[in-house]
Amino acid sequence: MTQTLQPERIRRVVVRGANWVGDAVMTVAALRELRRVLPGAHITLATRPWARDIFAGTDIVDELLPVDDTRRGLVATLRQIAEWRARRFDLALLFPNAFKPAFVAAAARVPFRVGYATDGRGFLLTHPLAPPAWRNEQHEVFYYLNLVFQLEHALTGAAQFADREPEYQLRVSAERRTAARTLLSRHGALNDRPLVALCPGSTNSRAKRWPAASYAALADHLMGKAKVNVALIGAREELDVTQEVLAKMRRRPIVLTGETDLAGTVAVLSIADLLVTNDTGPAHISAALERPTLVIFGPTNPVTTRPFSPTADIVRRPPDCAPCMLRECPIDHRCMTAITPEEVFLRAAEMLAHAQCEAHPGRDAAHEATTSATIDAATKEARGKLGEEAGGGEPTREVGAEVAG
Repeated sequence: MTQTLQPERIRRVVVRGANWVGDAVMTVAALRELRRVLPGAHITLATRPWARDIFAGTDIVDELLPVDDTRRGLVATLRQIAEWRARRFDLALLFPNAFKPAFVAAAARVPFRVGYATDGRGFLLTHPLAPPAWRNEQHEVFYYLNLVFQLEHALTGAAQFADREPEYQLRVSAERRTAARTLLSRHGALNDRPLVALCPGSTNSRAKRWPAASYAALADHLMGKAKVNVALIGAREELDVTQEVLAKMRRRPIVLTGETDLAGTVAVLSIADLLVTNDTGPAHISAALERPTLVIFGPTNPVTTRPFSPTADIVRRPPDCAPCMLRECPIDHRCMTAITPEEVFLRAAEMLAHAQCEAHPGRDAAHEATTSATIDAATKEARGKLGEEAGGGEPTREVGAEVAG
């Protein structure tokens, strides 16, 4: 780092937040550390408007400043610069790697600007950092944490990168959880049954999507054999995927895709007994809420982007070409089509059987025992059928607690 940072001079901090939902959740631990490092500073999170639905009610930032990057052009950039300059920030911490956030911070005359020297922007930063050599070998949570630990080192001469367990958790108020239960009841959910949320879409990559037919079969298994409520969730732009799943199902699940904003989805996930999803933003939200989360991985790298939680598990059958990180598969999507509904159902049933169903306080002990017995029976049946299948072998299984250590 090139300039001396003085803690007493840092009273107003702006953090440029990540641009995708999953990435935003993965910055939670870094934001908590920033609060520890600068406990007396006023921290403003400059981020996309939807982030309010993730960080609402948290104590890790003092203020949210919406950044509308959908508006392109010089005028929009000049407005952002003027707003930052008017707020007289002392320090800018930049999570995104792109050129523009560094340009805005420099043009706004923020005295100290900390970020990775990527995308040709190093000269705009007062404290440019080389991306760590381990970036593709450790979870993305540590990539963001490293920025804060390097800042701490510049401020105090000491960092605790290896000594602190990342605190990634999000919390949802009792009022929001109650509202989510009301919403589900209005859509026909039975309060005495577990809730499994399915997220079959992905907004930024078609290659991440497990086939709609597989999700349909999984949903039918869950509703018919495990006797659970199934809710399809997702953003409005993923409605076409939900409709495709519905068209292939024999049963009728709860459909919340496009019916809730991100805040509503967060609340629903906070009371779910299980989420089954592709590698999506909701996967990270659910894990940060410490809810059981099962993620189907294909073209992306679980080492760096799996949900960072011991309550999360993943399913993979990686071919030689995975992880390719492509948004469209140029061949036959074998990394996803090789994963069967039966094996995902088995994993889901196992997780449900061990889940603490605290999200449904209305259940009595007798009904809880009946539900557990039903799920156990469905698990045994699925395990038996998988054992009879020829070839294929077991899918790769990685539990969050095992790989986070």
